[in-house]
Amino acid sequence: VQLQASGGGLAQAEGSLRLSCEISDLDLDRYAIGWFRRAPGNQREAVSCLRGRDDLNPYYSAPVKGRFTVSIDNAKNTMYLQMNNLKPEDTAVYFCAASSSSIIARNMCVLGDEYWGQGTLVTVSA
Repeated sequence: VQLQASGGGLAQAEGSLRLSCEISDLDLDRYAIGWFRRAPGNQREAVSCLRGRDDLNPYYSAPVKGRFTVSIDNAKNTMYLQMNNLKPEDTAVYFCAASSSSIIARNMCVLGDEYWGQGTLVTVSA
């Protein structure tokens, strides 16, 4: 199993970036997947989570709701995170993750510690 995150970089405030997470050898019908981030000096936090490939009601954390959109290209087995109206506080290393064990509700996302991508750095300048 491999999760390969990419798409990070430098953006200006109010700009956009799209992150990709290519997922290999994993049945997305049986795994929850999501995006997490760790800002400097902070703990890792969930950004957006899907209960599986067909989840129509993803979880979004409060700071990103309305600005970020998660999606899956089933043909490519790739998860995306479209990030619009970026803010300096979005600066962080972003990780994608997958787990067969998860708790995803309206105001929380917790994935079991199974599979993680290597992280991609997003830096937003004011």
